[in-house]
Amino acid sequence: MHIPDGYLSPAVVVATYAVALPLWAFGFKKLKEALNEETLPLIGALSALSFIIMMLNIPIPGGTSGHAVGAALIAILFNPWIAFIAISVVLLIQAVVFGDGGVSTFAANSLAMGFVGAFVGYYVFKMFKRYKFAPFLAGWSAVVASSFLVAFLLGIEPIFWSKNGTPLYFPFGLKETIPALVGAHMLFFGVVEALFTGLVYNYLKSKKAEFAQ
Repeated sequence: MHIPDGYLSPAVVVATYAVALPLWAFGFKKLKEALNEETLPLIGALSALSFIIMMLNIPIPGGTSGHAVGAALIAILFNPWIAFIAISVVLLIQAVVFGDGGVSTFAANSLAMGFVGAFVGYYVFKMFKRYKFAPFLAGWSAVVASSFLVAFLLGIEPIFWSKNGTPLYFPFGLKETIPALVGAHMLFFGVVEALFTGLVYNYLKSKKAEFAQ
């Protein structure tokens, strides 16, 4: 689901950075307020776990690939701002060190997988918190929402940035990107994310209950 360099036009790149910069600034403020001796190890461990699962890119029909993210899990355990920053840091390391995702598209990837994923997952969890399936639904909803923003950003490229009918950047429109990305994440990667989020959340919750006794 990472968008590589060269897939987005300069106008979209600038727009995504313009949106992301103030959100990062506010998110870092929220992270600083939340960090202490108790929260730092768990946030670090969950960020490392997110890094691992995002590196496991699996090719899917339609010429793209997908993976789990982990934004919903961090969001419901802490808050969506912390999840947004944690996922952004992971994405930055992946882009700069491993070439997974682009530097120019770092803001777009962070907004999709970090911001949208975290906030959608968090509020879905809050809406259904009374039910046992809440963390599973939160994980599924988060990754599907993230894939939709990625599909949208890619799909508008040939609409607005073409020359003599030839796309200048990403060549496929919304009719191709939405089924290929969103459909695959609804049917497969959303299920993986749901299981990851639900199982880890319930495990940590049970461990917390044990220590409280």
